[in-house]
Amino acid sequence: MSIAILIGAVIGYLFGKLPGLLIGAAIGWWISRKLRSSLLGRVVNIQHQFLESTFAVMGCVCKVDGHITQDEIRTAEMLFDRLNLSGQMRERAKAAFNRGKSPEFDLDAEVETVRRVTGGQRALLQVFLQVQLAAIAADGQMHPAEHDMLLRVARGLGFSEAEIQQIEAMLRGGAHQGAGGASSGQSLEDAYRVLGLSEDASDAELKRAYRKLMSENHPDKLAGKGLPESMREMAKERTSEISNAYDLIKKTREQRAG
Repeated sequence: MSIAILIGAVIGYLFGKLPGLLIGAAIGWWISRKLRSSLLGRVVNIQHQFLESTFAVMGCVCKVDGHITQDEIRTAEMLFDRLNLSGQMRERAKAAFNRGKSPEFDLDAEVETVRRVTGGQRALLQVFLQVQLAAIAADGQMHPAEHDMLLRVARGLGFSEAEIQQIEAMLRGGAHQGAGGASSGQSLEDAYRVLGLSEDASDAELKRAYRKLMSENHPDKLAGKGLPESMREMAKERTSEISNAYDLIKKTREQRAG
């Protein structure tokens, strides 16, 4: 039974016995339904804006070095497929990408919109930045102008350059991920970056950082905050890289101790 219905029923009973209980329960049900509808509507709004802004900013960032390469276009199209975008959603994503390429596109305003609709939730914004990094890295290199633009986006979202390096480390780990989900080439330095730690962090700090990141980046939790369902796999990759980093550091420390 909904808490709102229960509270309504109790208050109604106190004031009007059985008839009051029924009326109070009905009012509680109505309030519960309105609240649920409002919450779902807000989440859907975040999802739509998040997806559209993802591709609009991507179009802008990819063009900053003067042109958009075929690799970057292919990456955008692969993302359409990977996110299972079809029909109207795919067309909206394409239109957003083209809007971002336009000279009139206001990047700072778009980034501020993303920050506002997501309520500045760090884990959601990290996924947003992760997609931008993946698009830029599509041609195997990052142009200085692209890096500067990325810093501009990150700062607009409230991130520091150190946090960008953390996400870059996750992407490098993903690129080296082998069969079965095990990281086959992630460096120890990148593993510490992924967890946001220095190499002199204690074992307790290591475990605490790992648990915090796993909790914050859980796909179900992010979905409840507005991450589009189509991006759930990307959220899973993040938790995979966090886990890989933790395992690598832990294994290295055990080997050194032994």
